[in-house]
Amino acid sequence: MIRRSNKGAFRALLELAPITTLRFEAPTAPERGGRVFGGQFLAQAVCAAQRTLPTDGRSIHSLHAYFLRPGDVDQKTIYNVTVIRDGRTFSVREIQAQQRDKELFRMTASFTPPTTGLSYAARSMRDVPSPEETNYTHDDFSRDMGRSNETQWDGGTRPYEILYINPPNRERGIPVVDDQLMWMRVADDLTPEPVHHEAGLAYLSDSTLIDHVLLPHGMRWQDQNFDGTSLDHVMWFHQKTRADQWLLFEQSVEWTGSGRGLASGRFYDQDGQLVASCAQEGLMRWRDNV
Repeated sequence: MIRRSNKGAFRALLELAPITTLRFEAPTAPERGGRVFGGQFLAQAVCAAQRTLPTDGRSIHSLHAYFLRPGDVDQKTIYNVTVIRDGRTFSVREIQAQQRDKELFRMTASFTPPTTGLSYAARSMRDVPSPEETNYTHDDFSRDMGRSNETQWDGGTRPYEILYINPPNRERGIPVVDDQLMWMRVADDLTPEPVHHEAGLAYLSDSTLIDHVLLPHGMRWQDQNFDGTSLDHVMWFHQKTRADQWLLFEQSVEWTGSGRGLASGRFYDQDGQLVASCAQEGLMRWRDNV
């Protein structure tokens, strides 16, 4: 169940080499084949922006990102950071990712020092089995969705772990409208440095979220004639947490139409605290030649 063979892999993704004070080179993806995982862009962009902030403890509280072109997993990525504003309590950065002089990804992020205030969450964490009581992994789900050893999922080497609480593995053709619940964590031992956990949360937030937009139609993201991709991603960071400890990721399909689908997600720690919220829109297309 636990893929600790990935130990150090996530931290390695965050080792950005400075080119200038606002330009950084990031390492290649851990997986081979396919396109760069969107969560990798998100995590590395968070780290690139953090390198440019004032030294008063500011950390990310929101991001808005667009996936513009697929990235090459065999190529390093250059991140260019633009300082939009440094105010008394807020900093805003725009981060652009490129390979071979082509822009692949663009993100705007806002940062602020920790403060106290009135606290409220509209949704409470559900009563679900603990991670120790859950043993259905992403590898199990991939197998049940029809991937053979000859067609293994390229993302199987990504440094995260997923435990499905209510996997959508019913027979094709039956609509699934339940919220999807899973435990998730970065498969690495991270330092206490907050930016590593914020980057880790961003990395996890792109995992499986948009996959579920086909469930209400009795279909699966893994269906052979389906060709989908993420278009944009938004995220809000509510409270500090550790991304290398199990977090409950609750995911909902909000809408589909016009060849697109919208999904939302909420992360809870094991104490039941809402630590982050996110949403993503994806493209929904089908190929006729399969």
